[in-house]
Amino acid sequence: MVFCAASHYEKKYYLDPDFLSLPEEIRNELQSTCVLFTEEVGGIILLEFDEKGRLLISTQARDDDGFYDEIGAGLKIKQLRSEKAELFRSLEIYYRIFFLGEGFSEEEDEEEVAEDD
Repeated sequence: MVFCAASHYEKKYYLDPDFLSLPEEIRNELQSTCVLFTEEVGGIILLEFDEKGRLLISTQARDDDGFYDEIGAGLKIKQLRSEKAELFRSLEIYYRIFFLGEGFSEEEDEEEVAEDD
């Protein structure tokens, strides 16, 4: 499920309407993060959740886009994952509770973080 995206080509930002209940500060942070990402490396950035509620970040570029920096995009995604780790973890918990109907316990969350490392 794509919940957030930005396009350097269209100069547009998208947030799935199902996520409008997120606090405004978080919505603004997501928007600035995605837009700045595409301004820096070009292309399109997609933030989506997989079937287990994990946050995936991917990029796309047009075939004729000679300015898109695929290596830079990969490095920037790693940087985002590090700098925004707390935000992304909170979004995963939010998604699992409100969209997948899962309960939440800090012990389970800590176990999953350990598995991801």
